[in-house]
Amino acid sequence: MYQLTRGVLALMIGFVISILAGIILVPLLKKIKASQTLSTYLEKKHKQKEGTPTMGGLIFIIPTIVSVIILLLWNKIEFSSNLFIVMFVFLSYALLGFIDDLLIIKRKNNVGLTEIQKLLGQILIAIIFFFIYMKSGAKPIIEVYTLGIEINLGWFYGIFLLFMLVASSNAVNITDGLDGLAGGLSLIAFLTFALISANSPAIEGTSDISVFCFVLVGCILGFLAFNSRPAKVFMGDTGSLSLGATLATIAIITKHELTFIVVSGVFVFETLVCLIQIISMVYFHKKVFLMTPFHHHLEKLGWNERDIVIAFWCVGLILSMIAIVFGVWY
Repeated sequence: MYQLTRGVLALMIGFVISILAGIILVPLLKKIKASQTLSTYLEKKHKQKEGTPTMGGLIFIIPTIVSVIILLLWNKIEFSSNLFIVMFVFLSYALLGFIDDLLIIKRKNNVGLTEIQKLLGQILIAIIFFFIYMKSGAKPIIEVYTLGIEINLGWFYGIFLLFMLVASSNAVNITDGLDGLAGGLSLIAFLTFALISANSPAIEGTSDISVFCFVLVGCILGFLAFNSRPAKVFMGDTGSLSLGATLATIAIITKHELTFIVVSGVFVFETLVCLIQIISMVYFHKKVFLMTPFHHHLEKLGWNERDIVIAFWCVGLILSMIAIVFGVWY
């Protein structure tokens, strides 16, 4: 009960500070014209979003940092090596995304960091994470608690972790295409890992990581007040890269790497659709989907934006409930 009370308190603090941050940052981002040009391939109804400011990820990134500091000073959480790792990844990927968004705004087009520059930045942060994580005493083992299986990956574990962080950060980035879509799915995913972390007592600092997840859930909830349709601000790479990488990091630390695949099922599916489209275009010169990611394919079929978002949220919620049953209860 104490853990749940801490979680609710953390969520409340994060939500309040995030709302206040949004009230300040949204007008500020509009004032400095922090917007980006939308793709010409999108539906005409997206054109009304032209001029909407980006870098909205700051609305949940800054409040998360402030909330964690408040809880630390209040002695409601302890600063462990695992919490440090999560905060490092959270801030590092946010900074990488911020640089990308800033370049897009300054150049007044959709050209920020090149794909190679962004990928190299993601890989570098992932490598640093791997060395810090292994120095903290982690073992190169994947555990499937439900089946009682342990898989020792040895040296391949480093490549596996690197892939998880880079793939997850890009997957959330790809999914961030409709108002509230990536934010809502991320909220569901982090709430799931808040519950999973709270039930992983054998791993050092996971109760505090659970509180961090609750803080982030509250902050994302505050962000959605400004990002839900019609969006007053977009998340941008500042938010999407950070959320994806942090989600993967928490899954790794809590030893729920396979559970992570289920929780992130919608993000994984969106990414696979893009890969299938690319492979089909390169090798067969044919489109499998009208447009990628898949949410834009549904738009081309005539689906309403709000209906797509709600449908994806429902799928994400169902997958998360399955993950909790098999990752915690069963």
